[in-house]
Amino acid sequence: MNKRIALAALLIMGSSFARAQRVGSSPEYIKTLTANWKGERFADGRPKVSDALLARLKNISIEEAWGVLKNKGFSNQFEGDWQIITPDSAMVGRVVTAQYMPSRPDLISVVQEQGKAEGRGQQGGTNSWPIDILTDGDVYVADGYGKMADGTLIGDNLGNSIYAKSHRGVIFYGSVRDVEGLSEIKGFNAWIKGSDPSYIKEMMLTSINAPIRVGRAVVLPGDVVLAKKYGAIFIPAYLVQDLVLTSEVTELRDEFGHQRLREKKYLTGQIDSKWSDDIKKDFLDWLKHYPGKLPMTQKELDEYMKDRNY
Repeated sequence: MNKRIALAALLIMGSSFARAQRVGSSPEYIKTLTANWKGERFADGRPKVSDALLARLKNISIEEAWGVLKNKGFSNQFEGDWQIITPDSAMVGRVVTAQYMPSRPDLISVVQEQGKAEGRGQQGGTNSWPIDILTDGDVYVADGYGKMADGTLIGDNLGNSIYAKSHRGVIFYGSVRDVEGLSEIKGFNAWIKGSDPSYIKEMMLTSINAPIRVGRAVVLPGDVVLAKKYGAIFIPAYLVQDLVLTSEVTELRDEFGHQRLREKKYLTGQIDSKWSDDIKKDFLDWLKHYPGKLPMTQKELDEYMKDRNY
């Protein structure tokens, strides 16, 4: 009797495990991956970083963002050496991830059946599935394992669909086709490793909104991406607010320091080392009379400066 009970338990566990192998990650799994985020979420479980914070992030330099992440122990969030459709346009957004692999017939069958069970479209290729779930402010980020010929994840038709849904673009560790057509989509942008006129072939989608690798960066669904002509950096959602504020204050410090050096009020060594009490006081006074609009609220600035030792 005990053996039969144990066998039944194993069968139940096995069937549960099989059902758990989704193409798209469940909201519960995404919440587990992003457990440090305490704010609002989308229905799919991804953190919903505010549009206002995304707008501020767009003004942050890659170097400043990288420095904040590095100081917090996140050393593998940057990837460079991209081909960019519109190099002088920056892009920020909330990440939707997709993983691609070389084709394997038995695994393709599993993916297609599971996709059907999840209600995903059965017409066209599976490379349309990540696009179907995009919402405004999303950036479609895919690991195409660097495949160029026969590895083109989108052309201009899918590019138009992506922009219509997200008002953003894509970041592909792989290739696209019809760059000329993609470049004509106003507002769309793409960070890619290359382009080719071929169609996607011998390549399959294996997951949506699971952790992926993009070059030397580790990317989770719900990360926020800052992409510029100098590279792309992927930021854990729960760190975005602190990263933006820290970077904004650092840029104000740099602006103050550069101005005072031009005025020859301080020596280079005084600005480049730990500030004296007189310089700190001068900086705080300078902030009170800042000629433009500060990027943060006065309350945010006051709270931030309380614990700083400049």
